[in-house]
Amino acid sequence: MAATTLVYTAIADPSRRRILDLLREGERAVVELGKFFDFSQPALSKHLRILREAKLVRTRKLGRENRYRLDAKGLRTVYDWVGHYEQFWNQSLDRLGDVLDDIDGGSR
Repeated sequence: MAATTLVYTAIADPSRRRILDLLREGERAVVELGKFFDFSQPALSKHLRILREAKLVRTRKLGRENRYRLDAKGLRTVYDWVGHYEQFWNQSLDRLGDVLDDIDGGSR
């Protein structure tokens, strides 16, 4: 599977996006990450494996503990792709602002 496809597949899941959010705050142990979820440790390990394969997280061994940290470089492709739509959203918000101004102006 292509690297870009792996990234989109990885971030498609809300639990994996939550893991990335948690790791944005800093490195965490698997046990610590598990406290934020209602699923089993094997399920968490599967999510972490998918994030690792997409190169969105890195792991290091500290004694007997696996620690994970965010590697946001892999998200650059998503950022670049979404950036293509920035102009669309800006124009849409400008039009919405114009409509709201017209509504507000008509009530005075």
